[in-house]
Amino acid sequence: MAYELNGATIETNANGYLENLDDWSEELAGVIAAAEGIELSDRGWEIINYLRDEYLNNNSNQPNERHMVKHFKKLWTDLDKVDTKALYIHFPMGPAKQAGKIAGLPETRRKGGY
Repeated sequence: MAYELNGATIETNANGYLENLDDWSEELAGVIAAAEGIELSDRGWEIINYLRDEYLNNNSNQPNERHMVKHFKKLWTDLDKVDTKALYIHFPMGPAKQAGKIAGLPETRRKGGY
């Protein structure tokens, strides 16, 4: 599998994760999101940017859903409840994995949230 962007072919592994982290751009994130059937909202971008920041600036950390919920509870104070459902609204195939793919991060090998 590969993505096409501005006439260039961006290589991925068999599951659609980028082979080269440096190939990522916000424009490519839109292409990947479209391939995933996702329309990126502002909160979706917040999740993507959080995952990228954690990976790039925190020793390649890829937070699981539990840690993501803890982080966004502090930020999304306008919501009555921030739980995994609040994350799945933006990434229905799994906020850690699907958002990680769109964020251009390597494929995580863990099973899921907790």
